[in-house]
Amino acid sequence: MSKTVIIKYNAGNIRSVLFALERIGVDALVTDNPDEIRAADRVIFPGVGEASSAMAYLREKGLDKLIPSLTQPVLGICLGMQLMCQFSEENNTECLGIFPLTVKQFSESNGLKVPQIGWNTISLLESPLFSLVTESTYVYFVHGYFVPLSTYTIASASYPDAYSAAIRKDNFIAVQFHPEKSGDQGEQILRNFLRSSF
Repeated sequence: MSKTVIIKYNAGNIRSVLFALERIGVDALVTDNPDEIRAADRVIFPGVGEASSAMAYLREKGLDKLIPSLTQPVLGICLGMQLMCQFSEENNTECLGIFPLTVKQFSESNGLKVPQIGWNTISLLESPLFSLVTESTYVYFVHGYFVPLSTYTIASASYPDAYSAAIRKDNFIAVQFHPEKSGDQGEQILRNFLRSSF
């Protein structure tokens, strides 16, 4: 039986992911224990919060070295996606460096509300992660920072300019939106992550 782990660290929203997995019949372990994380078949790295304090916790627990070394499929969600990048403009934070990308802050120009909170569409879906997910489906976002489009982009969204809604490099996959808060389509994305061979 496959074992799913949710990485516990100094960030919110971990319980929401746990409950979403329970709704689709998956029992997951929430842990910051390196041995338990290493032994998992699937690892989920979620989070809502602030980049520098989250990275401080990861360093304190040695998870800043562990996470980039993982070889099983790893799914980053929201802050988890941003922390997988090289650098975040949020408090000028050095992150995990899995993706050689810089996380940018949304500009409040043109009356844009920051953070972006609410439903937005995703498009250009290019991964087994989005199997059975409708192009231009609505998913739920809460974020004031974003990852620009790059060769790692596997889905995009716009606010108002296009940015990465999801990225992938090898066994590391990450989404800016919250699948655990995105209804049936979000649950399908979680199922795809847990069942697909990445």
